[in-house]
Amino acid sequence: MDFPTKKYERGSNWSEPEVVELLQLWSDEEVQLELESCLRNQHVFNRLAVALHDRGIYRTADQCREKIKKLKIDYRRMKENQQTPRGARARRFYDVIDRVLSSRPAASSSSSSYTSLWGNAGGHHQAGPGSSSSAFTFSCPPKAGELMEIKLEELNADDEEELLSAEEPLCSEEEAEADCKSAGEDTEEPGERRGECAAPAFWSPSGFSDHNVAGSSGACVSPVADPVAGVDRCTQADLKEPKYRSRFRQRKRRRAVRAGGGGRLLEKALASFMNWQRVMEERYVSLEEMRLHQEARAERQREQQEERRVQQEREHELRLVSLLAGAFSAASGAAQRGSSNTETSDPSPDPGPSLSTLPYIPKKLRGDQTPQHSHFLSRRGNRIRQHQGILQEGYVQYYANKYDENSNPEGILNLGTSENKLCSDLLQKRLTQPDMHYIDSCLLQYPDWKGHRFLREEVAKFLSVHCQAARPLKADNVVVINGCGSLFSAIAAVLCDPGDAILIPTPFYGVITEDVDLYSSVKLYCVPLDSEPGQNDDRPFHLTAEKLEHALQKAKKEGVNIRAIILVNPHNPLGEIYTREEMLSFLNCAKRHELHAIVDEVYMLSVFDGCFNSVLSLQRLPDPQRTHVMWGVSKDFAMAGVRVGTVYSENSDLIEAIDQLGYFHGVPGPTQHQVSQLLKDGDWINNVFLSENRRRLQEAHQYISTQLTKLRIPYLHRGAGFFIWANFSKYLKERTFAEELHLWRCFLKHRVLLSCGQAFNCSSPGWFRIVFSDQHQRLQLGLERIKETLEELQCSNILTDCENTKADKQDNDIRVEVQWGGKTEDQNNKDGSKDATIEALNTITKGLLESSDAGGESLLLAVEDIQGSNYQTNSESLDSLIGALRQQIHSSDWLEKNRPKLTDDEDPTQAEVFKDLLDRARM
Repeated sequence: MDFPTKKYERGSNWSEPEVVELLQLWSDEEVQLELESCLRNQHVFNRLAVALHDRGIYRTADQCREKIKKLKIDYRRMKENQQTPRGARARRFYDVIDRVLSSRPAASSSSSSYTSLWGNAGGHHQAGPGSSSSAFTFSCPPKAGELMEIKLEELNADDEEELLSAEEPLCSEEEAEADCKSAGEDTEEPGERRGECAAPAFWSPSGFSDHNVAGSSGACVSPVADPVAGVDRCTQADLKEPKYRSRFRQRKRRRAVRAGGGGRLLEKALASFMNWQRVMEERYVSLEEMRLHQEARAERQREQQEERRVQQEREHELRLVSLLAGAFSAASGAAQRGSSNTETSDPSPDPGPSLSTLPYIPKKLRGDQTPQHSHFLSRRGNRIRQHQGILQEGYVQYYANKYDENSNPEGILNLGTSENKLCSDLLQKRLTQPDMHYIDSCLLQYPDWKGHRFLREEVAKFLSVHCQAARPLKADNVVVINGCGSLFSAIAAVLCDPGDAILIPTPFYGVITEDVDLYSSVKLYCVPLDSEPGQNDDRPFHLTAEKLEHALQKAKKEGVNIRAIILVNPHNPLGEIYTREEMLSFLNCAKRHELHAIVDEVYMLSVFDGCFNSVLSLQRLPDPQRTHVMWGVSKDFAMAGVRVGTVYSENSDLIEAIDQLGYFHGVPGPTQHQVSQLLKDGDWINNVFLSENRRRLQEAHQYISTQLTKLRIPYLHRGAGFFIWANFSKYLKERTFAEELHLWRCFLKHRVLLSCGQAFNCSSPGWFRIVFSDQHQRLQLGLERIKETLEELQCSNILTDCENTKADKQDNDIRVEVQWGGKTEDQNNKDGSKDATIEALNTITKGLLESSDAGGESLLLAVEDIQGSNYQTNSESLDSLIGALRQQIHSSDWLEKNRPKLTDDEDPTQAEVFKDLLDRARM
C-alpha cells in the first residue's frame, strides 16, 4: 500500500525504531512462509506497510521491500567475506536476518506481531523518535523454549578447513566495550552468545547456502537438513546461567584485543581505495563518452562544411560555365555575321518568312540561370532564393501567356498541373447555398490553431465513413491546416532534424522536395523504381517491401539517417492503387525499422476504376503511434484554391507539435465553416458530387487514352487520379534527361505545358505526366499541339539523318581526293547534285506539312535554316570557322569585363577555376 502524501516520502532514511518494527513484522514465521510460497508477493509487503502505518510509521510497500533487500545484501556480503558486524545494533539486525535465512522459527515476539499485523490488534508498539537501542525487541535474551534450532548442513573436507581457518572478527576492544555499555547486560544477541558453541566440524552454523539464499526471496522453498542437537557443545539450559554469559563476554573482549586495530585500519584503507577507484572509473567512462560525443559532433560539422563547400563550388562553376557559354555564343554570332558579310548574295533569293510565321522563341528567363548570391539575405535566404525547380521555366511562361478561349486563344495550355476542372459547375451551385453564407463572431476571432472543434469533428466523421474505418475516428487526433504541402513541411519539421532524410519511392510528386527541404532542411532518399518489369515485378514501377529494405540498407551504409517513409496511395504520378496487402507490407517494413509512415491519401475519392482501401480501414495498424494519414479537399472536392489539409494520427505528441506550428498555417474561420458544411452534407456528396465526378473523370481518361493509342504512345492504364503517365522516349535522340528536357521545351514552344519525368525524379528518361481533368475542348486542343510537336520532331530527325548521310559521303570524297591528288569526274558532279538533294528534302517536308493544320511555317523555317547552313558549309571549311572563333575569343575582352565578383562568404580560391577556363579559351 502506498501513501502518496509527500511528508511520508523520506526515501531510504530509516530510523532505528522503524527498522526494528519492520524486521519484527518481516521475521514472523507465517510471513516468511507466505513470502516463500508465492512468486508474486507484493500483497505481503502491502500489508507490512499497512501494519507500519498503524504503528505510526509511514512507509510504502516498495520502500519496505527495498530496505529488506538492502539488509539481506549487506548480510550476505559479510557472510561471504567472513566478517562480523561492527556495533551492537548491526549485530542485532543481522542476527534476525540470520535466523530467518537459516529457516529458524521466529521468536515469540513475532507471534504477537503477526497477530497485530493480520488480526485486530488491541495495542501497537509505537517507536518514538527518542527510542534508544535498549528498546529493540530482539535484544532481550530469549527463553529456553524460544531458542531457534540451528540448521546444520554437511560439509566436505575443504569447507571444514575453510570454516576452521576463518578470519577473526574485525572489531576492537574499545568498540566491544562501547557496544556492551550502550546495549546493557541483556542486549547481547543470542547468536553471539552461542558464538563458540555453534557448530561442529561437518555442519554449517548459519545454514547459509545457495539454496537457502534462493529460497529466502520467496521464489522457491529449498530443502533444509535436519538439525542435529547432539553436536552442540552447550545446551540451551547453559545459556540461562549468568556465569556463562559473563565468560562469553570476556572471551569476546579477548578476541577483540588479539585482533588489534591494524586489520581494521587496513580494511578502511582498502575500502577507501576501492571507493576512489570506482569514482575514478566512473569519471573516466563519463569523460570517454563526452570525448566520443564531441568527436561525432565535430565529424558531422566537418561533413556539413564539406557539403556546403562542394555546393558552393558547384554553383560557382555553373555560373562560370554559363558566362563562358555566353561568350562562345557571342563570339560565334560575330563570326557568322562577319562571314555572311563577305559572302555574295543569291541574285534571286526566296522571300523570308514573315514575323507572324516565326516559331515562338522563349525569352531569357530567371530560371535559366542560378541567381547570384545576395548580401541582403542570409545563407538560408540565398539557398531558398537560388532553389530552382525544373518546371519553373515553363510556369513562368505559362503565367505570362495563359490560354483563354476568348481573350488569348494562342496562349499556353496547361496540362501539367494536377487540378480537377471538371466539376466547377457542381461546386459553384453548392457553395452559393444560403448555409454557406454564415458569419459568426467566433469565425472572425483567433481560432484553435489545429482547427475549430466543429470542423475537426466533421473531418473525423467523414473519414470514418469514406475510409471505412474499423472504429470511429476521434476529433482529438485530427489537425487541420492550410493544405497538404504545409502538412508535409510541418510533419518533417517535428519528426526530423536538419540533415535527416525521408525515404520515398520514385517517381513521386516533385513539390514534396521543396515542402520538406526549404524550411526544415530535410532531404529525400529515393527508392528508384524501374520502368521495365523485372523478374520479381509484374508491372512497371512496381514497389515492394524488399525494395524498401534494400534502400534502407544502402542508406545505412552511406550514413544517412532515415526517419520516416512517405507512401502515396493512390499514387501521383503513376495513378497506382496499392492493395491492402501491399500497404500492410510497407507498414510492417516501417515498423521493423522504427520509421514513421506518412501516408498521403489525397486522391482516395478520385478513383473511377478500381477499389481503394485506406490504411484506416485496417483492423489493427502495425504501429499506430508512427502511422500518420493525410487528406485534403483540393483533389477529391476539386477545390485546389481552398487550402485545407488534414492529418489523422494517434500520436498525441505529434498532434501537439503540429499544433504549435499551426499558428503559421492557420485556415480562415469562414473557410472552416464552409468546409464543415460541405462535409456534413452527405446526401449531396454521395448522390450528386462523387458519382458525377467519377463519371466525368472516366470519360476524360478514356478520351486521352484513345488518342495516345492512336499516336502509338505507351502509357500506364490506371483508374485513379487526374493524369496519365505516358512514355515519349522513342522521340528522344538519346535516352538522356537532357533530351527529355529538350522535348519538354518543344512542347512548350508549341504552347502546351506538360510535366516531364525529371520533375518527379523518375529513373528513366522520356516519361511525361498528362493531366486529363479538364474540359473536352481544351483536351482536344492540347492533343493537337502535342501531335504537332511530335510531327516536327519526326521531320527534324529525318533531315538530320539525311545531313549525316551527306556528310559521310563528303568525307569519303575528300579522302578519295587526297588519295588520287585531285577530284574525279564523279566527285565534280556532286556539287551539281546538292540542289537536287535539297529539293527532294523540301518535297518530303512539304508533304509532311500538308498533313498538319498548324506548324508548317516553323518546319519550313527549319528546312531553310538547314539550307543556309549547307551553303555556309560549302563556302567555309570547319577549320576556318574554328580559327575565326578562336580569334574572336582571343581578341575580345568580354570575359574580363564580365568577371563575376565574389561575395564575402565565398571562397576566394574558387576564382582560380575561372582563370583556368579563361586561359584555356585563349589558347
